[in-house]
Amino acid sequence: MPIALQRLGTQYTVIPRGDTYFKEGDQVYFITVKEGVDELYKLTGKKKEDIKNVMILGGSKVGFKTARDLCSKRFNVKLIEKNKEKAFDLADDLPNALVINGDGRNVELLDEESLESMDAFIAVTGNSETNIMSCLVAKSKHIKKTIALVENMDYFQLSHSIGIDTLINKKLLAANNIFRHIRKGEVVALMRLNNLNAEILEFIVKRDSKVTGSTIRELNFPKDATIGGVVRDGEGIIALGGFTIKAGDRVVVCCHPEQIPKIERMFL
Repeated sequence: MPIALQRLGTQYTVIPRGDTYFKEGDQVYFITVKEGVDELYKLTGKKKEDIKNVMILGGSKVGFKTARDLCSKRFNVKLIEKNKEKAFDLADDLPNALVINGDGRNVELLDEESLESMDAFIAVTGNSETNIMSCLVAKSKHIKKTIALVENMDYFQLSHSIGIDTLINKKLLAANNIFRHIRKGEVVALMRLNNLNAEILEFIVKRDSKVTGSTIRELNFPKDATIGGVVRDGEGIIALGGFTIKAGDRVVVCCHPEQIPKIERMFL
């Protein structure tokens, strides 16, 4: 189920409908059950890339936790930290990762550490510009996945056009977690889509909700909103027009931010 797309070279987010055409260069977000992932790759002409070797730039709390979690999942991790004392401490705390003391802005250092053999490059230093530039260097080496931690929200609009796969902002992540606790209705999850003017909300349907007992096509849903899927009794379902919503369902909705109040009222 396609839930949002952005045309190449534009900043406007489209919530796809039945008559929406896909074009080359579109950035599209889908919701799918696990079994549909392989089919989705075929439909979009993409190749599923295996990620095994990961280089992390920056030994901050984010870098340390990322390295620790990846090592526990048996990824091969290299972590580059500029501060010598911190690098030694990280080496003690991360016995399964290779910790290197050096300046990640040095392209020669990255080359010496076999950057081109990495599957993913994650830049989480305290400097947004360093993170972006190092990711661009990684992209020039044909690294499959690049991720940059940034503080400036203005950079989010640039990520797709300059070629970085994913930008992460700690303030935005924290705001999402706080925001869902103050929304109306049983909002159990909320996420802002990277680089898009769209929100994903997950509601728990109550017995007296306006949507309870109605099929999706019977709902007076805003044009700039769509139901991406439903979780019922722990099973994910791609819900089409004839699907009837029941109490206890967890409904995933994607919409433009200005439509959130109307969507909330439907799930009250």
